[in-house]
Amino acid sequence: MNQLDIKYDNNFIENLNLKLKKETPLSSWELFKLAYDAEMFTLTPNFDGLIAVNHLPHLKPLPHQIKAAKQVVENMNGRAILADEVGLGKTIEAGLILKEYMVRGLAKKILILVPASLVNQWVKELNEKFYIPAIAYRKNYSWEHCDVIIASLDTAKREPHQEDILQIDYDFIIIDEAHKLKNHRTKNYSFVKQLKKKYCLLLTATPIQNKLIEIFNLVSILKPGHLGNYESFKKKYDKQSNHTDKQYLKQLIQKVMVRHTREQTTMSSSKRKIKTVWINFSPEEQAFYSKLDKDTYSSPLVKLTLLREICSSREACFMSFKKIMEKQNQENNSNLVHNFIIEIEQLPHHAKAKKVIDLVQKIGDEKVIIFTEYRATQYYLQWYLQQHGISSVPFRGGFKTGKKDWMQKIFKDHAQVLIATEAAGEGINLQFANHLINYDLPWNPMRLEQRIGRIHRYGQEKDVYIYNLAILNTVEEHIMKTLYDKLNLFEGVIGKIDDILAELKLNNLETEVKNIYRQSETSGEMKIKLDNLTSIIQGQTLSESGDQYGTV
Repeated sequence: MNQLDIKYDNNFIENLNLKLKKETPLSSWELFKLAYDAEMFTLTPNFDGLIAVNHLPHLKPLPHQIKAAKQVVENMNGRAILADEVGLGKTIEAGLILKEYMVRGLAKKILILVPASLVNQWVKELNEKFYIPAIAYRKNYSWEHCDVIIASLDTAKREPHQEDILQIDYDFIIIDEAHKLKNHRTKNYSFVKQLKKKYCLLLTATPIQNKLIEIFNLVSILKPGHLGNYESFKKKYDKQSNHTDKQYLKQLIQKVMVRHTREQTTMSSSKRKIKTVWINFSPEEQAFYSKLDKDTYSSPLVKLTLLREICSSREACFMSFKKIMEKQNQENNSNLVHNFIIEIEQLPHHAKAKKVIDLVQKIGDEKVIIFTEYRATQYYLQWYLQQHGISSVPFRGGFKTGKKDWMQKIFKDHAQVLIATEAAGEGINLQFANHLINYDLPWNPMRLEQRIGRIHRYGQEKDVYIYNLAILNTVEEHIMKTLYDKLNLFEGVIGKIDDILAELKLNNLETEVKNIYRQSETSGEMKIKLDNLTSIIQGQTLSESGDQYGTV
């Protein structure tokens, strides 16, 4: 290699020394003033308050979102669980906090892990609302050379990605739907726990779902040791603890968690209009339901599943019977199942489906979202709507990310109805619609809140209309009247139920209801036990249920 000729230019040093000796100005006043103004503009005199909002004049965050961002920046050192109820804008809070640290020059290398269906949504929001140059991970991208990258947790934890990611020192990490990390024995939890990070945000509307140990696991990702070690925490709080212990635990959790309920915010311009739509089975459907309810062959849990399915559609129940028949070994049992299948095939179009046609036609040209529990019902409803000239698109978990985005786009621009399974109940924004039909009611009320949160959320300007369908003289009537109506779950208090259950050392509501049905010999016994359960929940004092962990 040839030697390079290096020439030194001493003019700058000579001119500088000359000006210092003669005490003449080093530059013109105009250049000095420009440099001074630039420095003062970027200077942060203290760490109080948010300067990011000055860089986002187009964004109008709500007071509770500003409050949450300030609390995380000023008091939590950028490590926090954002646990606002569904639809209150946790993404906006996370974007504000991230922007704040970027503007202050404290965060450059950033990793954001979200459900696969939300990757493109996060990219769009960060780019358009916060001017953060985030990109979605692609196969030909380098984890090391992309400063702000968004990926699904499933992608990031797979090799060779995991090995590359764990070698990087990140300034800032955000995990959306962080309740999926509640179990410390999972690969997801192990991977996230190993990430090297200065600042970290965990976003979840349900930080405590079943047991207090779940909040311990989340806090341990942010601040290991903040709640002690696993053994001591489990020993002290997993069993019935005294009031002093619980108050102390709440104080510790409030140091790392921000939680707002809908009642605490100014998001009151958009109201929920709740309507329960009671439906009568046709005589043929009611006779079949009664026969199925009296069946003594099936186990209580199998029978419960079949009863719920026939309340949804013939198709859903038919598919389950077909699976049962394939597993049968004894001829007499197979004949019993075969007879049920023959009777299902003779049933008329479902009473609920007919009611849906009436509702959609009365709603007019506005967008409608229909939630069902079963894929077979989803297929049936799409066909049945088409027969009545109503355009619809499906949305379910089996779709890849690109297809989910495509379905949302078609729904927004062309189709009138989106028929969704639970896959649409989490994360996606559909606030351009304001009519939602709960074709099948979930037995876990948090899933109901997640559904409603797709349209009753930050950015919704219209009142939202929720239609809850239930068939009389069936298990749906028991659930509707005993649980949802008695506990007032439709009126925005769903977010408190899981906290109450945690206080009472109970599982989630769906599990408790299934246990009641499994242990009941008659419908009357089931009604009494359901009524007892709701009475216990109602008996929990408002002070305990309202004083949620992390509520500000």
